[in-house]
Amino acid sequence: MHDLDAFITGLPKAELHLHIEGSLEPEQMFEFARRNNVAIPFASVDAVRAAYDFSNLQDFLDIYYAGADVLRTEEDFRDLALAYFDRAAADGVTHAEIFFDPQTHTARGIPFGVAANGLLAGMAEAEKKHGLTSKLILCFLRHLDEEDAFRTLEQAQPWIDQIEGVGLNSSEVGHPPAKFERVFAAAAAMGLKRVAHAGEEGPPDYVREALDLLKIDRLDHGNRSLEDPQLVTRLARSGMTLTVCPLSNVKLCNVASIDEHPIDRMLALGLRATINSDDPAYFGGYVADNYRAAAAGRKLSRQDLVTLARNSFLGSFLPDDAVSEQLARIDAYVEAQS
Repeated sequence: MHDLDAFITGLPKAELHLHIEGSLEPEQMFEFARRNNVAIPFASVDAVRAAYDFSNLQDFLDIYYAGADVLRTEEDFRDLALAYFDRAAADGVTHAEIFFDPQTHTARGIPFGVAANGLLAGMAEAEKKHGLTSKLILCFLRHLDEEDAFRTLEQAQPWIDQIEGVGLNSSEVGHPPAKFERVFAAAAAMGLKRVAHAGEEGPPDYVREALDLLKIDRLDHGNRSLEDPQLVTRLARSGMTLTVCPLSNVKLCNVASIDEHPIDRMLALGLRATINSDDPAYFGGYVADNYRAAAAGRKLSRQDLVTLARNSFLGSFLPDDAVSEQLARIDAYVEAQS
């Protein structure tokens, strides 16, 4: 297994499902709280880690929003991004498309630009430092209303040429994609890509809505699509990328254990599945940890792992020439390993 671990680490890969606020490690939470003089409801790093024990999505979201309160300045967002990119680069990530939640910050009185400028600075620095390219995706919080999402899109205008797309996350059940049809249409008219969390806790119908009403370019999670054979066929025929997050699925009790994860079934069904870390500080691992867990739990072959890595670039929003270059890197890597 050790050889497979090393193979996974070195395998060039893209990460397409990463919430930057969800990469806030307990140590950083304390550091930023001290730096900004923010009170947090934990006595120690160990107490924070103990609190990272969830039984569902809402349990996690409650602590996620509390943790985000320590992010106050451009420097905080820059440092948060850079810490993520350092770990991603060590995991063989050569391109990342990261989510951020502006409403989590504007609701606390932190201007849109503080988060955007800080993250963009971290992204630029990561490219200089690691040669790691990245794109920024603005997520709307689905438990808030459409009007709030429109206001956020309006606030994003000065940065719109530096934002690749819009996404939809937060509490899924009871907040169907249809709620955001108009704001996604407005984003599309601005030339933004569209992605959405669907079929994580919500039913297959939410995946259909994301496809038909939001006209998504990529599906985040999508696990529950497997309950609907016709939907699976549609996703496979259209080449829709699914950004699957194995450790997150287990941690949030959407999958009973990593040994029962459907990642290999997705590949066998012809789905363009990818492996990602979601909220790595909270869910017990960055992207290579997710590859390793899935490989061990589902006895994935090297070829499966290469397919997952290739899918991550094919599903990215990079231009074709950049994707071709990344796929060539994978081929060269695999050849050197054989």
